[in-house]
Amino acid sequence: MSPLQSLFIVEDDAKLRLMLAEYFIKHDFDVKIFEDGTSAIDAIVEHQPAILLLDLMLPGTDGLTICRQIRSKYMGKVLILTASDDDFDHVAALEIGADDFVSKPVKPRVLLARVRMLMRRGEAVNVSSDSGSNSANLLCYGQLTLNRPRKICLLNNQQVTLSDSDFDLLWILASFPDQVLSRDVLTKALRGIEYDGLDRTIDNKVVTLRKKLGDSSATPKRIITVRGKGYLFVPDSW
Repeated sequence: MSPLQSLFIVEDDAKLRLMLAEYFIKHDFDVKIFEDGTSAIDAIVEHQPAILLLDLMLPGTDGLTICRQIRSKYMGKVLILTASDDDFDHVAALEIGADDFVSKPVKPRVLLARVRMLMRRGEAVNVSSDSGSNSANLLCYGQLTLNRPRKICLLNNQQVTLSDSDFDLLWILASFPDQVLSRDVLTKALRGIEYDGLDRTIDNKVVTLRKKLGDSSATPKRIITVRGKGYLFVPDSW
């Protein structure tokens, strides 16, 4: 079986864990299950599954802590399963590197669609560009270098500290230079949800990126706003 279809499930609810395992096995995934995070951490880092389904409310080491511990070493996609309707938990999960979250009770068909979307997103982001010196895991434009596996951003040979989600946004923009990416596309890519026309998450992250990358918010030249359309990464401005 292709390693691109490997999937780990970390879920303490035995009934749900087994149901999801059986469902994804039927859909051609190579599934491994864990009932607690402590036993899963080393296996996740060692085997690098394409997708990690991670319960938020685990006994002992909770899902947020696990995500934080593995994120710098794990290159796959993290999808959080949560019974919480607290926006703080959702935002916290995304900020520390989760790629998406699905609320319980889980509908397997919906979860499968979200998993496949995350896998397609990973393939799309890995498309190399003709501009700059680029590969699946490295993008270089002038004095800007992005290392995707390590989530390292270098500008003028100095490391720029970015949150995982800010790095992911910059990576997506830089993967499609001189192309306008709409808020809808960026919201789907980062969160797997439709842009509702009101969410300011992408806009706020762009403001943060400009500030940290020395791009004027008044007259930006590196990540520019295309009115009514979205954002554009300028490859020759670095």
